[in-house]
Amino acid sequence: MNNIREVDVVVIGAGQAGLAAAFHLRRTGFEPDRDFVVLDHSPGPGGAWQFRWPSLTYGRVHGMHALPGMELTDADPARPSSAVVSEYFDAYEQAFDLRVRRPVDVRAVREDAGGRLLVETSAGNWSTRALINATGTWDRPFWPRYPGQETFRGRQLHTAQYPGPEEFAGQRVVVVGGGASGTQHLLEIARHAAATTWVTRRPPVFREGPFDEDAGRAAVALVEERVRQGLAPRSVVSVTGLPLNDAVRQGIADGVLDRLPMFDRITPDGVEWNDGRRVEADVILWATGFRAAIDHLAPLKLREPGGGIRVEGTRALADRRIHLVGYGPSASTIGANRAGRAAVRDIRRLLAEEPVAA
Repeated sequence: MNNIREVDVVVIGAGQAGLAAAFHLRRTGFEPDRDFVVLDHSPGPGGAWQFRWPSLTYGRVHGMHALPGMELTDADPARPSSAVVSEYFDAYEQAFDLRVRRPVDVRAVREDAGGRLLVETSAGNWSTRALINATGTWDRPFWPRYPGQETFRGRQLHTAQYPGPEEFAGQRVVVVGGGASGTQHLLEIARHAAATTWVTRRPPVFREGPFDEDAGRAAVALVEERVRQGLAPRSVVSVTGLPLNDAVRQGIADGVLDRLPMFDRITPDGVEWNDGRRVEADVILWATGFRAAIDHLAPLKLREPGGGIRVEGTRALADRRIHLVGYGPSASTIGANRAGRAAVRDIRRLLAEEPVAA
């Protein structure tokens, strides 16, 4: 492996968590390209936000917290969130001279000589003393498997591929999933589709009141113990409940948000339950969430039998050189900000110790 560049810290991912970490590295004296590098596989700034569907306007986003050191001001609530947040992240990268390298695909992270880590990428390799992994979940959409799924003659797609509601005009749509995306899809699609059906594994829980900093902090705390035990993380949203706003109340009143339990099988023409109930469908939309995009860390053997990586704060318990931000308890915009700061603080302590041998 020729032309290996050496830095103290590699940050993988330039979404909220990665930019927050890069900000705190810069603020505490690390120089981009000399001391640290930020690698991002996306085509442009914005993290996962740049891929959101056009109908998700900024005014409909809940729980979006500003990046550290620079507020998002005067955003038009009617503009797509993909455009608003991408422009904000772009301005942020420029303002703090973070020099994000993109598009760069990280293929693997493995042991290097002298106690360092080798980060293998599509743009060459980096040798580093510490790693901040901020890859999020957007690249790992979760598709549940159900009997008969391969026989369905209609269209199946995931939230990650959602094009907006107009494409479902005149169709019968089954939306699977009890999260915020599922309810947003239903409320939009119902105005265009011939019929909609909502199915979830568990009854939905609706939450009154604003999702403020205190609520975000409480949600993060609920997820933290699961990650500490090495279990696969649940999303922070999964423990906050669904916001009960005017649109959701109207959707309940109109019968759009009339939830059915999960079906038992998929047929060529729709879905069926064991009690004999059937729903015909042209489309099944899987709003079933995402999993952590951490396959590139596999050579380090960090995963526990429970499917996750044991993390204390942001530090992987199996390897103190590695920090995961935007993972588990920090998988929210407020959590990612705090995690970025905590990871940098811990890494500074690590690097202040005896230097790694060459």
